Amino acid sequence: MRFLVTLLFVLSLNQNFCQDNAPNIILMIGDGMGLTQISSGIYANNNTTALKSFEYIGLSKTYAFDRLVTDSAASGTAMASGVKTLNGVIGIDSKNNLQQSILEICEQRGYNSALIATSSIVHATPASFYANVPSRRQYQDIALQLSEHDVDLFIGGGKKHFNKRDDKRNLLEEMDQYQFVNSLSEIENSTSSKIGFFTYKDEPPSKLEGRKPALDDIAKSSLKKMESLNKPFFMMIEGSQIDWGGHSNDLDMVISEFKEFDSTIKHVLDFAKADGNTLVIVTADHETGGLTLSGGSIKRGIVKGTFSTKGHSAALVPVFSYGPNSELFKGIYENTAIFDMMLKSLD
Repeated sequence: MRFLVTLLFVLSLNQNFCQDNAPNIILMIGDGMGLTQISSGIYANNNTTALKSFEYIGLSKTYAFDRLVTDSAASGTAMASGVKTLNGVIGIDSKNNLQQSILEICEQRGYNSALIATSSIVHATPASFYANVPSRRQYQDIALQLSEHDVDLFIGGGKKHFNKRDDKRNLLEEMDQYQFVNSLSEIENSTSSKIGFFTYKDEPPSKLEGRKPALDDIAKSSLKKMESLNKPFFMMIEGSQIDWGGHSNDLDMVISEFKEFDSTIKHVLDFAKADGNTLVIVTADHETGGLTLSGGSIKRGIVKGTFSTKGHSAALVPVFSYGPNSELFKGIYENTAIFDMMLKSLD
C-alpha cells in the first residue's frame, strides 16, 4: 500500500511538472514570404535580419491536396490542423471532415490563445486556427465561428463582419465575455480574460499607407498580456500583407511589410530568450509573385526585382525555429508536418 501511495504521488508530481513546464508556442507566418522576399528585405535593411539568430532552418513543401500551387486557406489549414485540403477550404479536409487546430488542442490542455494579423481577423490564415468552412470567402460565417470560440485575445481588421451583417445580428453585443479595446495600452491594463481589438472596420491599409498600430508594438503588448496570465499560451502572428505586395507586384510594399515583420520577429525572439521556455516558429504559407532579384546595391539598401506572376508560386518556403524542441523543425518536409511537430513539442 505504501508503495502504491508513493507511486501515485510521484506520478502526480510528474504530471504537475509537465503542466508547469509546458512550452509557449508562437507561430509567425509571413504570408507570401518566400526566400526571395526574405532576401529582398535583408538587402534593403542594412543586410541584416532577426532571422539570423534562429537555431534551426527547414524547408516546407506548400502544395495543396490537389494543386501544386496552394492558397492561404489550404496552406493555413495544413499548418493549423495537419491535413492537406482543397484550395479555398478552411479547417475541413479533402473528405469533408472537420479538423481541430493546434490552437484548439492547446486550449484543451489549459493554454491561453492569441491570434494577431495585419489583415482582417476573418482572413484565411487566422481563420484556419478557429473556423471550419468550405469557402474562405464566407467571412460572416467565419466571424460567427470566432464569436463562439474560446480565443482569448484577437487583433486584426474586419469589424464590419461582426456588426454590419446580412443577418442583422451584432456579434459584438453577443460576445459579452469579451472586452473590446481601442488601444494597445487598454490591452495591457485590461483585467478581462478575453479581449478583442479591431484595428480597422475592413481590411487594414498597407504599412506604406500608414497602417497603425505597428505589428511589433501589437506583439509586445500581446506578449505582456499573455505573460501576465501565468499560463502557457499559443500565439499566431501573421504578417499578412507581404502577400498583398506580391499580388500587386509591388517590391516596395513587399520590403516595407517584411521589415515590419522582421522587427516583430526580433521582439518575439527577445521574449523567447528571456522566457527560456518558448518555442518560436517563423515560416510562410507560400511564396507570392514569383519574385526574382535582378540587381541593386547592398551599400545603398537598394533592391531591384521582377515578378513572374500576380498569383502564388509552388516554391518551397523556409521554416526558422528557436527554443524548446526547435530541432524538430530542421530538414525538408510537408507543411502538414509543422502541425505534427508543434503537437509533438507539447508532449
